[in-house]
Amino acid sequence: MGEDPENLVQEYVDMDENAIKEVIQDTTIGIYVIKRSTSAEPEDIGIILEGISVLQDLENVALAVAMLFGLMYALNLNYPVDLRYTFEVIQKVFMGLDGSKPSNKTLALKNQLFQ
Repeated sequence: MGEDPENLVQEYVDMDENAIKEVIQDTTIGIYVIKRSTSAEPEDIGIILEGISVLQDLENVALAVAMLFGLMYALNLNYPVDLRYTFEVIQKVFMGLDGSKPSNKTLALKNQLFQ
């Protein structure tokens, strides 16, 4: 969709807890993954809304994306401008919600996926 995936998922490797808390406080909406360089598995995966970690200890990033979408949809939050098309695809193509006309980018992807 031409959007930077780092706007959605931030990975923090070998950072101390205070530095991570500061970064989380500066994040409006997103997913964080905390890893230690000695382990391939994440130590924690969570969701941030308005600078607060609202969900944590999720199993994987895919689940975190689905949960974030559900929270945004249920709370009627606006999609972040830098992730507009990503969330539009999740909403209109994958979830089949809101049948209004999708944007041209979303429609082009949908056509490519379902040919």
